[in-house]
Order: sequence, then structure tokens, then C-alpha cells
Amino acid sequence: MNLRQILPAACALALLPALPALAQSARPPAQVKITNARSVPLDSLEITTTGEQARLVAKLAKPLAPGKSVSLKLNKPAGCSYYVLGKFSDESESDNDGIDLCKERSLRLTE
Repeated sequence: MNLRQILPAACALALLPALPALAQSARPPAQVKITNARSVPLDSLEITTTGEQARLVAKLAKPLAPGKSVSLKLNKPAGCSYYVLGKFSDESESDNDGIDLCKERSLRLTE
């Protein structure tokens, strides 16, 4: 074997340990931590897939008090981009379209 034959194989072997990390970062987590950093309760929160046929993947079961956190399990997540809609007791809303849950594994809702 000469250097031209060994070098590509050596480079491919060197990249193997990085492949699981790359694949893992392109996958949404099993759950997302939600923190209510506002001074009023978070009455409801829904996380849905984006696109024409949006699908609910997580929902807040009960109101979340100010300063508290909860982890929501994602039901059959697909892709990385999600729409998040939170409604507070003071009738204000927090909506975010295109949240990348592959990168953001926790969401902090603020004023």
C-alpha cells in the first residue's frame, strides 16, 4: 500500500468518533425544560411541529407558577424546528416560530 491508499482510510477512521456527536446534535431531545421567568402564572404552553400540517408534540398539563420550571416530554418529535405558544394569566402571549430544539433544550419565558 502506498500513501495515496492509506491517507483516505486514515482520515475516515479519524472522523468516526465525531459521527455520533454530529448525529446526536441533529436530533431533538426527549424532553424540554420550560422555565416561567415572568411574574404571572403560565396558564398554557404548546409545542408543535412547523409546516402546513402542524402536530402537537408537548403540552403543559397545569399552570406553571412564576419562577418555577417543568420538563415536558416531547411526543414523537420530528426535525429540529418547532413552534411554541405560551399563554399567561395576564392574557399576554409568547409565541416563537422556528425554535431549534436540537440546540435549545430549555426555554426561559420572560417579560
